[in-house]
Amino acid sequence: MSRRTEQVALEVQRHLGDLLLTEVRDPRVGFVTITAVEVSPDLEHARVHVSVLGEESDEKLSLLALRKAAGFLRTELGKRMRLRTVPQLRFEADPTTKQAIRIGQLLHEAGTAEDDEGDSLADR
Repeated sequence: MSRRTEQVALEVQRHLGDLLLTEVRDPRVGFVTITAVEVSPDLEHARVHVSVLGEESDEKLSLLALRKAAGFLRTELGKRMRLRTVPQLRFEADPTTKQAIRIGQLLHEAGTAEDDEGDSLADR
């Protein structure tokens, strides 16, 4: 990724985060965090990775609302950024947060199981 593409991606992420906090009024957009933005080399498209706090149904509703708001968000980005062409926005769920939580749960369970085994061996 070129330096320019990285800069645009960071700006898109920053402005989208602000827009989600201040301008998007759709109640379906819950606790959404923009985890990353990938911009194509021609700056025509942006893949926006989001993490949604809550159940899978909350995630689906939030993604649906974000996809419906993509045109509005793109227009607002155009007002805030100095670009010849504002990228088309494509919102996708970011699985890394869920994976990290799952790994943490597994590690915790493994540690708990290890502690149980250790106690039973000490009792013998």
